[in-house]
Amino acid sequence: MTAESAAQAAYIVAALLFVLSLAGLSRHETSRSGALSGIIGMAIALVATVALAVDHLDLDDGKALVGLLLMAIAVAGGAAVGLARARKVEMTAMPELIAVLHSFVGLAAVLVGWNGYLQEDVAPDMRTIHHAEVFIGVFIGAVTFTGSIVAYGKLAGRLRSAPLMLPGKNLLNLGALGALGVLTLVFTASPNLGLLTAGTLIALILGWHLVASIGGGDMPVVVSMLNSYSGWAAAASGFLLNNNLLIVTGALVGSSGAYLSYIMCQAMNRSFISVIAGGFGMEQKVSDGQDYGEHREILVEDAVQLLKEASSVIIVPGYGMAVAQAQYPVADLTKRLRERNIQVRFGIHPVAGRLPGHMNVLLADARVPYDVVLEMDEINDDFPQTSVVLVIGANDTVNPAALDDPGSPIAGMPVLRVWEASDVIVFKRSMAVGYAGVQNPLFFKENTQMLFGDAKQRVEEIVRAL
Repeated sequence: MTAESAAQAAYIVAALLFVLSLAGLSRHETSRSGALSGIIGMAIALVATVALAVDHLDLDDGKALVGLLLMAIAVAGGAAVGLARARKVEMTAMPELIAVLHSFVGLAAVLVGWNGYLQEDVAPDMRTIHHAEVFIGVFIGAVTFTGSIVAYGKLAGRLRSAPLMLPGKNLLNLGALGALGVLTLVFTASPNLGLLTAGTLIALILGWHLVASIGGGDMPVVVSMLNSYSGWAAAASGFLLNNNLLIVTGALVGSSGAYLSYIMCQAMNRSFISVIAGGFGMEQKVSDGQDYGEHREILVEDAVQLLKEASSVIIVPGYGMAVAQAQYPVADLTKRLRERNIQVRFGIHPVAGRLPGHMNVLLADARVPYDVVLEMDEINDDFPQTSVVLVIGANDTVNPAALDDPGSPIAGMPVLRVWEASDVIVFKRSMAVGYAGVQNPLFFKENTQMLFGDAKQRVEEIVRAL
């Protein structure tokens, strides 16, 4: 068996493991095995690629040895940085980390594309296709790179979450796409450095503007969509490098990310095309600043009494639970209430947190039973029969303005109808608005009471009292 055939066999095994990984990650119960399949598949792919590269090198050539040393430094350096970041990152910062990783994939695609142009080594009859691959790969990679950087800035709070509303922003996006289309055709027919430079700059600006034009409320969809972009960028690099596994892997990531984004857009009543096109055709709505009256506060002792008298409790977590790291005492609270024969379930909004599945991962890590964690569509009709709802760190996902106020920026977004329960207790640090930047009328309803303070501490106090 030659090194080439061995590498191709390893690539087939790795590709199958990646498919198994996606299948495993689609369910809570199999997510660990799914992640492990992906890790093993990537390890096999890396070893096979490095071994194939070494086999092609002339180790008697000094330049080859330098290349081998650089490759070893790249692998070791990347592994060290990845392990260090993964060990330190908090679950609350996971969306930002993923956005940064997407930017790396985009930048790599740009560099591979430029290298493919500068070091062109293809048969004459394949050059037209090669030139198209170069330009398209650079285009997708550049959009992914700057778009992911902006997404990181918004998620990390370094950039304003409000959408950038430049005059004629939709025309700007369409103009950039049209220019890139023309440049692709011209570059394919007659490649030169100026055209590639212009295309790269336009794509970088387009990626920045596309994501900057999308509001904070839609950022979970944007992160998912950038995941898809990074997959297509990897696939484009695979064509340039003649690497079948990179093509397959990129296609898997690209298609699954696009489908997840579509599902999330459906759940949020958002237009899939509008979101990925930088809010194309979406009007920025302004809330009317209505005075909703006074809110009511509740003490821990009173909250405990309500829970003791309850027959059913639904817990609705949000990003605030992740920030406070309250998932572990919440799991304890769930256990205590169930010991009292009180029905306890969780209601999870599709975009709770700032990443698809963010709340599910937190609850699974705290050992909350999978069978009591329900999606919005599964639990929304049960609120009228619920004694107490505990809203822990959620805001926009339980905002009735989405249904009642056509002028709200989140108008039309399906939400958890928690206000239909007998009593609602909202765990919150203050009366500050949510990530979408709008007030929540839920806080002022007659059956809602606010429990202020750190969510973790407040839940721990309730657990001790129980």
